[in-house]
Amino acid sequence: MPQKPPVVLITGASRGIGRSIALHAAESGYSVALNYANNTQAAEEAARLCEQKKQSPEQKFIPIRGNIGDPADCENLFEETIHRFGRIDSLVNNAGIAPRVRRDMTETTIESFNEVLSVNLTASFFLTQKAVNYWLREKASADDAARNIIFISSISAQSASVNRPEYCISKAGLSMAAKLWAIRCAEHGIRVYELRPGIMATDMTSGVKEKYDALLANGLVPQKRWGTPDDVGLAVEAILKGYFPFTTGDAISIDGGLHIHTF
Repeated sequence: MPQKPPVVLITGASRGIGRSIALHAAESGYSVALNYANNTQAAEEAARLCEQKKQSPEQKFIPIRGNIGDPADCENLFEETIHRFGRIDSLVNNAGIAPRVRRDMTETTIESFNEVLSVNLTASFFLTQKAVNYWLREKASADDAARNIIFISSISAQSASVNRPEYCISKAGLSMAAKLWAIRCAEHGIRVYELRPGIMATDMTSGVKEKYDALLANGLVPQKRWGTPDDVGLAVEAILKGYFPFTTGDAISIDGGLHIHTF
């Protein structure tokens, strides 16, 4: 760990998986830029909870508002992070949305398709581009933390749901983005990871809880439980602490065994 707290920018950090990631980052000694889109109260609460986890008085936790689906907001988010913290050491592309209405793919609208991909895929790709270009300009010193890029994708990167194709395509795109950035960045000491959550207990799945409760009880997931935001937060913590130094470009499943093919 460097002498000054390293800095991680987390998109969609006000609640759910993003908040859990922020808390684990705080507990790992990181200062955190907590991006959020609209819910200022939730973002401020997340920052207060991070304060309770911090390991040194120099750590800072600052909410930064911005809809990353808007290129101008995305640009401002990155520049504001550098301005407020003076540096950035890791990026967690966590923010994601589901389609407003689930429709069979024969009825998917271009508006829904563009909206989901703009947040889930386009913003993550170009925010990563900003971080990588920044790191290539700012040569790492002995005092710098390891530089990590983490993409939070989904089991939907490989499992098809015909009633939300825009979501599946966005997550499959993130999976390829992780591989591409890993190849491009490896020689510069920048490590890239894809974390692939399965069936997670979040706001996004609250409307289908009964359906998945039954599926889980019938053994859809070998571990027979819902995943939690903390499961993802622990995985990010392990990466930020440098526990996977010889890994880059891989997808790490956090799904209780759901991805395993069985007969």
